[in-house]
Amino acid sequence: MSKSASPRRVGDNEALAVGTMIRGSAQKLNLVAGLIRGKKAGDALNILQFSTKAMAVDVRKVLASAIANAENNHNLDVDALVVYEASVGKSIAMKRFATRARGRSTRIVKPFSRLRVVVREVQEEA
Repeated sequence: MSKSASPRRVGDNEALAVGTMIRGSAQKLNLVAGLIRGKKAGDALNILQFSTKAMAVDVRKVLASAIANAENNHNLDVDALVVYEASVGKSIAMKRFATRARGRSTRIVKPFSRLRVVVREVQEEA
């Protein structure tokens, strides 16, 4: 007896990609994710390509993966894709110590974040 397959976490006209270990705070990542929410997939890729934020590189990779999943795994039309959801959450945090004056030390927290991108196929109204 094998375990049954897990159900799809998104709808039939949607595709999903998750970036689990993106180096940087969730607050900074959410600023970049806010730039693409609700935009067409092609427009969102262009926005991220020319953004000056460093986190835009990782967001662009996750978005490109979601678009590829939609095309290859779910047979969705790439030209009709819209960024339906771009949600951000905290992941692990590496803890390091830095030496300070007079023999003391301070903890440095290096956070990681998660990014979940869902693209949805939308039919154009004529």
